[in-house]
Amino acid sequence: MAREVLDFEAQVRTGTGKGAARQARRENLVPGIVYGGGVDPQPINIPYNKLIKALKNGRFLSQLWNLKVEGQEDVRVICRNVQRDVVKDLPTHVDFMRLRRTSRVNLFIHVEFINDEECPGLKKGGVLTVVRPDVELMVTAGDIPEKLVVDLAGRQIGDVIHISDITLPEGTRPTITDRDFVIANISAPAGLVGGDDDEEEAEGGEE
Repeated sequence: MAREVLDFEAQVRTGTGKGAARQARRENLVPGIVYGGGVDPQPINIPYNKLIKALKNGRFLSQLWNLKVEGQEDVRVICRNVQRDVVKDLPTHVDFMRLRRTSRVNLFIHVEFINDEECPGLKKGGVLTVVRPDVELMVTAGDIPEKLVVDLAGRQIGDVIHISDITLPEGTRPTITDRDFVIANISAPAGLVGGDDDEEEAEGGEE
């Protein structure tokens, strides 16, 4: 299933330069620019509150956005830079890059674990430890997966789930290619580990 592309609203910025940018900030707007895609750069203004909310949600620089500017056709973009005030650490300018549907980009894709009720390791008290809740993939802008799915059915205590254990959507690949990195593992509960150690010590004492 393709990943949902979220809308991001902005306004056309009529002026350019420092004067127009300062005026935008006085109006509680953050100036920005949209470039690339074989089209002239478009100066924009972004409502400050909406930008702050999007930044707090995380992954702003790796999320594909459907940019909506009044009077223009929607365009898919990805944020390439957020400039911040060196003192207040608040956003002062945003750069977006236009993407074609065939463009290749790196995005973090969420990992979902299913069938935990059919996982023997968890039924025995094992603990699922998620090492990578999101995985960075190189994807095609027009076909971004909504999520990666890990099936826990049949998994035992001690099992380690690697990226190679996940069936990736066609046309995508991990950005890390030099190793089969760990996504998650099923470890024994602390009490079970401690109990085993105690039994070994008791057996040793009887000798």
